[in-house]
Amino acid sequence: MLSAGEFRNGMTVEIEGKVYQIIEFMHVKPGKGAAFVRTKLKDIINGGVVERTFRPTEKFDTAHIEKREMTYSYKDGDLFYFMDPESFEMIPVAESLIADDMKFVKENENCKLSSYKGEVFSVEPPISVTLQVTDCEPGVKGNTATNATKPCTVETGATLNIPLFVNTGDMITIDTRTGEYTGRA
Repeated sequence: MLSAGEFRNGMTVEIEGKVYQIIEFMHVKPGKGAAFVRTKLKDIINGGVVERTFRPTEKFDTAHIEKREMTYSYKDGDLFYFMDPESFEMIPVAESLIADDMKFVKENENCKLSSYKGEVFSVEPPISVTLQVTDCEPGVKGNTATNATKPCTVETGATLNIPLFVNTGDMITIDTRTGEYTGRA
């Protein structure tokens, strides 16, 4: 059990059945009245941010988020399958939970799975991935000043904007956090 007076940034707590991470907190002691703790909380499961105030003596359960390094094996229907490299156990995760996180991840890539009470709620792909461009328009020099880009599709099926000099078949590196081109591989 943890009281609101012991809150620190980055902690995870369970409040009214939901798991929240404390983004920021502030102990407020007004000139008149009782002290309180003003917090900004991020819902770990759906990503929403809420602001709440608590009395410093209110108690909450700490939520233990488990992060495990796993290997993405394959996709079957609307399930992504991940393999535990130690036990070789296959863990299925619904596409609806992690589809956005997986658009730049190809098979046999290592990812970090975050789970709470055995339920996976997010996947953290590698920060940088190298993928092959499967489809893009030819780049035409012309009426451009700087930073001209064109749309392309990579081998995982995701689309992004790349510079004009990159062609179909080239290997490029992508920052998975922003989904942006970072360079040729």
